[in-house]
Amino acid sequence: MNGADILDVARDAIYTLLIVSGPVMAVGLGVGLIIALFQALTQIQEMTLTFVPKIIAIFLSLLLFLPLMGAQMGDLMMRLMDRVASGG
Repeated sequence: MNGADILDVARDAIYTLLIVSGPVMAVGLGVGLIIALFQALTQIQEMTLTFVPKIIAIFLSLLLFLPLMGAQMGDLMMRLMDRVASGG
C-alpha cells in the first residue's frame, strides 16, 4: 500500500463521515437556531430549554436517518474489504 492508496482510503472515510453525520448535525443546528431565536424574542434564559428539544430532535433524526447511515457505513466496509481482497 503506497501513499496514494492511503490518501484514497482516508478521503473515502472522511466523505463517508460527512455523509453519515451531516443530516444529524444539520438537525441539531436547525433546532438550536430556532431555540436561540425563540429565547432572544421572549427573553427566556432557561438552560433546559436549549438541551431538551435538541436531544429529542437529534434522537428522532437518528431514528429517521439510521437506514441511510447504516447503508453508507456498509458500503464503506465493502469498498475497504474489496481493496484488501484485491491487494491494493
